[in-house]
Amino acid sequence: MQVSRRAQAIEPFHAMAFGDLASELEAAGHRIVRLNLGEPDFGAPAAVRRAMVGTMDGRRLAYTSSQGTPELRAAIASFYRDRHGVEVDPARIAVTMGASAALVLTIAATVDEGTDVLMADPSYPCNRQIVASFGGRAVAVPTSPATRFQLTRDLVDQAWTPATGVVMVATPSNPTGTTIPRDELAAISDLARERGAWRLVDEIYLDTADRDPDGSPQRTVLAHDPDAIVLNSFSKAFGMTGWRLGWCVLPEALVTPVERLAQNYFLSASAPVQIAALEAFTPESLAEAEERRLDLLARRGTMLDGLARIGLPVPSAPDGAFYAFADVSGTGLDAWDLCGRALREAHVALTPGRDFGATHGDTHVRLSYAASHADIVEGLDRLERWLGSLRSA
Repeated sequence: MQVSRRAQAIEPFHAMAFGDLASELEAAGHRIVRLNLGEPDFGAPAAVRRAMVGTMDGRRLAYTSSQGTPELRAAIASFYRDRHGVEVDPARIAVTMGASAALVLTIAATVDEGTDVLMADPSYPCNRQIVASFGGRAVAVPTSPATRFQLTRDLVDQAWTPATGVVMVATPSNPTGTTIPRDELAAISDLARERGAWRLVDEIYLDTADRDPDGSPQRTVLAHDPDAIVLNSFSKAFGMTGWRLGWCVLPEALVTPVERLAQNYFLSASAPVQIAALEAFTPESLAEAEERRLDLLARRGTMLDGLARIGLPVPSAPDGAFYAFADVSGTGLDAWDLCGRALREAHVALTPGRDFGATHGDTHVRLSYAASHADIVEGLDRLERWLGSLRSA
């Protein structure tokens, strides 16, 4: 018997090792301040929780369509119309078991053996692994604070290969929390479309992003590029991480292929979760989500002020998601060692940059301000004392 080459080649999610160590330290009686988790502490909106309880009334909870219930797909389409000013046919929406399933399905539908997929370095590590699993090559394009750690049209042009079939961007980004300016995103989309490549846009954090100067929400890429592939999720803006529900918006050419893949890979997303998720789009839940976005904005200010105070600069300030990508090169430790020692000695959990790409992996760490305001303050105070002891030594 032999383990597949695919399984042998896949890289571990290194940050999980720090999560495991944090749990071991907690079991030993230590209080760990977790600034490593990309998981909001506020949970699902109240109306969604009530609806979930209501689904357990003895009704028959059968499989749904592989694309999701018609009611939820229509609600998502209405959300795009009302929030973002774009019309999306519900037939182009596929509801999935989290955005991870949407990513698997869309990569499976667009990547063949030898396909190059351009993406920023740094970026979410699972993107590279899923592309590789389907025989593609993840082309990690080095970025810098000058581009807000994001792709630009010029970087995409310079990295383009004859095998490029997909350009993947995330705005806002994990791990940096930065967005791509609207004009730049349009230019990237235009270049990729002109050269016959799919545009795969991760908008999982879009509704956590800062508002435009006129107070309007950040606009989806679909406002400029209606044939882009868009990934989104209930996990972040709605705080429904453990519910495992997401969606993708597909160009018409991918609707049938993705449906067939979903039928075979996943069958369907959870029926009761889809029923409950309808309540995410009610005025009550949307108002609750907006209150949480403003709360995260306040937490961000606390995080950035604290990092500046303790000498861990953030070269490009986040304007979405809930992450700060801090430069730790001035400490004399590489990011991996710093995170290990901070956890063991200060009992603060951080995420080293190694998972997100090679360019900044040894010099940067990701901190999450999805933790409570009290935990952010305590974690930064602990880091300040610990770093002070290192410097004095």
